[in-house]
Amino acid sequence: MHTRLFGTSILALALAAVLTAACTKSGENPGTTGTAGVGVRVSHIDLGRSLNADKTISDSSNSFKATDTIYASIATAGSAATATLKARWTYQDGQVVNESTQTIAPTGDARTEFHISKPDGWPPGKYKLEVFLNGSSSATKDFEVQG
Repeated sequence: MHTRLFGTSILALALAAVLTAACTKSGENPGTTGTAGVGVRVSHIDLGRSLNADKTISDSSNSFKATDTIYASIATAGSAATATLKARWTYQDGQVVNESTQTIAPTGDARTEFHISKPDGWPPGKYKLEVFLNGSSSATKDFEVQG
């Protein structure tokens, strides 16, 4: 009787351990935060010259004039109690022209806005916006400033 009870207890503990490990692993994903099964990810980057009230881009473009303010609308999906988005804007030679960070607490699909401007004008050339989520590179978007 004791052997059968002991064997059943061991089986139940092993099953519980396997189920716990399976549930924990399924929620893990690079670039997410929060508890197992709940997280946030960068889903899209839009660039343009102006924003709508909901932080979406009103005139999407990947080509800008030297004096334009360049807006980025970062779309995220998922939920997290807190997450950090960082926007790193670089020139074609790799020089960082701007970097800024925002803390977000999304509860579903959300938009976060970043922008850069240079009153005396951006040098013509190719640029890149790289977005980091909680320190990990999550998305990039190439754009150009025309002379």
